[in-house]
Amino acid sequence: MSASAVLVNPARVGNVLSLRRSIQKGLSEAGWPEPTWLQTTPTESGEELTRQAVRSGAKVVFVCGGDGTVMAAAAAVAGTDAALAVIPFGTGNALALNLGLPTDVAGGVRAATRGGRRTIDLGEVEGRIFVVATGMGLDAQMLAETSHRGKHRFGWVAYAAAALRHLEDTTFSAEVSLDGGPSIRRDVRSVLVANVGRLPGGINLLPLASADDGLLHVALIAPRRLRDWAMLLASLVGRQPRGGRLETYPVRRVEVTASHPQPREIDGDPFRPGVKLVVRVRPSALLVCVPLALATPPRPR
Repeated sequence: MSASAVLVNPARVGNVLSLRRSIQKGLSEAGWPEPTWLQTTPTESGEELTRQAVRSGAKVVFVCGGDGTVMAAAAAVAGTDAALAVIPFGTGNALALNLGLPTDVAGGVRAATRGGRRTIDLGEVEGRIFVVATGMGLDAQMLAETSHRGKHRFGWVAYAAAALRHLEDTTFSAEVSLDGGPSIRRDVRSVLVANVGRLPGGINLLPLASADDGLLHVALIAPRRLRDWAMLLASLVGRQPRGGRLETYPVRRVEVTASHPQPREIDGDPFRPGVKLVVRVRPSALLVCVPLALATPPRPR
């Protein structure tokens, strides 16, 4: 029996009362006490609320929302003995997708109360934690141009519509230093630094990436023509990337310097534009609740 807290993003959860009843039912059946209830607001991501709950003794934090809410909760739980229990409600849900987590409330509660734990890595950029990925260029631009209403109503179709408007835009020059080595220069459309490999929609951008490999994975995405985009996208749907001007590298730290300021994003949320992106891995930083069959032995933290 463990003390727990529930962080809810009401903008992503359609019926908060129903969610609350379902979680309470699952916890009661497992003999767990009533959790502490936390709620995000337009000005409160939930990070500080979650941090306070962990300080007060919560050993499991349920997070009910999209990738941005998961990122906020993970930043608060990272480095502690508490575990994150993800109940996905957002558009991307990339962490749940990559870890094979249950997508229903009852399954998420069972994973927390009767399942196991998996220790995963996190990324850090300019002092901010991310769970899934950070990037600059086209990916950040399409996220910035997609409204919250569009994301909620149309999901990744809304992102695709935003991307289509810019497929034939010009590239930008980037110098990329991998693990402190000499810089390589590339003309790119986007630079993505990811902790996991699979993206929503069946896109397997980084098939060698794993959330617990102690590494991040850099993708230099440089299609120039519609033909390049077609080759790249066709090869990404559930298969090994090939063609279409894509380079990938495993790293512990990467520094990207663009020729001019670029839009940037972190776990799907816009991040202020800039010419630099300096990212490092935080190995074994976060405990996540998973079904027992997916649990892994504890790793040094």
